[in-house]
Amino acid sequence: MAIATDTRARLAQVDALRGFALFGILVVNIGVFASPFYGASTPDPAYSRPLDLTVGWLVAWLFETKFYLLFSFLFGYSFTLQMAAAERSQAAFAPRFLRRLAGLAILGLAHAVLFYQGDILVTYALLGLALLLCRRMDPGRALRGALWLIVLAAMAWAILGALSFLDPVQTGYAAQYKADALASIEAYRGTIGSTIEQHIKELIETIWFTVLFVQGPFVFAMFLLGYALGRRNALADPWRAPRALWLLCALGLLPGLAGAAVYATTALPWIGVAWELPGLAVGLLTAPLLSMSYAAAFLLALRTRPGRRAGVWLAPAGRMALTNYLMQSVVCAFLFTAWGLRLFASVSPLAAFGIAVVIFAAQMPLSAWWLRRHAYGPVEWFLRALTIGAWPPWRRAQAD
Repeated sequence: MAIATDTRARLAQVDALRGFALFGILVVNIGVFASPFYGASTPDPAYSRPLDLTVGWLVAWLFETKFYLLFSFLFGYSFTLQMAAAERSQAAFAPRFLRRLAGLAILGLAHAVLFYQGDILVTYALLGLALLLCRRMDPGRALRGALWLIVLAAMAWAILGALSFLDPVQTGYAAQYKADALASIEAYRGTIGSTIEQHIKELIETIWFTVLFVQGPFVFAMFLLGYALGRRNALADPWRAPRALWLLCALGLLPGLAGAAVYATTALPWIGVAWELPGLAVGLLTAPLLSMSYAAAFLLALRTRPGRRAGVWLAPAGRMALTNYLMQSVVCAFLFTAWGLRLFASVSPLAAFGIAVVIFAAQMPLSAWWLRRHAYGPVEWFLRALTIGAWPPWRRAQAD
């Protein structure tokens, strides 16, 4: 795996890291596609065997709340690369980036309504406006701001978690949740129209709150962290300071895994709904530590022979991550909703994980095949055209 150290060239290690994050996001998202009980303390009547609960716990422990943070970090890092590209071409950066955010918002809205209500692109578009205002911020200040935002947001959820013990959950909560789950099963197995209506319903009733108040502060914190390291060109050659990578692993891995274990355990059916918010607070506080430990461990692994091979496979998928992210949803919508096979609530957690592995295993060689012939992924090409206000080359020969 050739590692680029010139900031004008694509950084293969960044693309590989983005591909790694993309797989983790798919493992989490497919759970939402597969079951109305995913992520809820209310047990799934069809899949409550010890194996099902164990798989769900492992996904929550190792994947949930970690990989979208890693993806957000890379968004902030890429923001600085786009700033540098605009400066080299002597183009005004703000209009370019605003057009890019508009493109993300359009794609995200279509994605959320048609295929996946848990879309992250609209969030990126909105918070990208705030990131644009921070483009002249000192890296040290951005890093401190990210840390404070993580701590304060987690503290807010901890306080809400403590208050939740004073307001017991209503007696009919589980019954109402099951009724809503059955209604969603009927909608997603119904028609394309009922699927879209259910997406809109969930977006209005629950998803907007999760995006704004659960994910939002931590997404922006990771934007700032990525920006701070991007301003310092930290990923151009991250192996210049291997001790820093090992230190990040050492400091973040154990508390990150411990916090994630608390988060995963408090969501188990027999723990009780009252413990969900305290567990969420612990998970949100420690998830950035685990995400950054994952990143550091991945970069260290790239220096090994197996790691280099994995990087070669992952880099093309990460290079066209936006196309792959959207295509994952299209494939999952075909498998699980009325867009296709209507398997919603018919697949076990282990089978859903296996499907995620198969989808991503197919995307890696397909991405490499596409990029041997094309300069960009299809959606990346559209977004770049919108960003620069001109038609970029479509075929690789034109770009070369």
